[in-house]
Amino acid sequence: MSHTVTAQAKITHIAVYVKELKRSADFYSKVFQFTELDEPFKDGLHAWFDIGNNLSLHIIQAPWEPITINKNNHICFSVPDMDQFIAKLNNLGIEFGDWPGNKGKVNLRPDGIKQIYIKDPDGYWIEINDEY
Repeated sequence: MSHTVTAQAKITHIAVYVKELKRSADFYSKVFQFTELDEPFKDGLHAWFDIGNNLSLHIIQAPWEPITINKNNHICFSVPDMDQFIAKLNNLGIEFGDWPGNKGKVNLRPDGIKQIYIKDPDGYWIEINDEY
């Protein structure tokens, strides 16, 4: 007996609240080489990026209010070559570390997947792994 499961909802985008649109858009473009998409608002407060798999990342500038950022709340992007990505981070002067926070260190999950953590310009945590 076979059952087909259909999701009643699907994820289409991730929205990130930022202090300075250009600074954050430059970061996501340079670090991840995401392609910028046309965005409908045309108000200078939004930037949309194609992050693959029919998903987009929306960067939204709004009046900044202090926020609490916890490493458990993070976005994760997967890359095909961790060593090459780490070389890019080093070239861009972006610090990375493992889950406990040891700078320059890489986690190795029990299943063999490598993972590192960086922060974007507003302090949001981003996991990068090689589960690509």
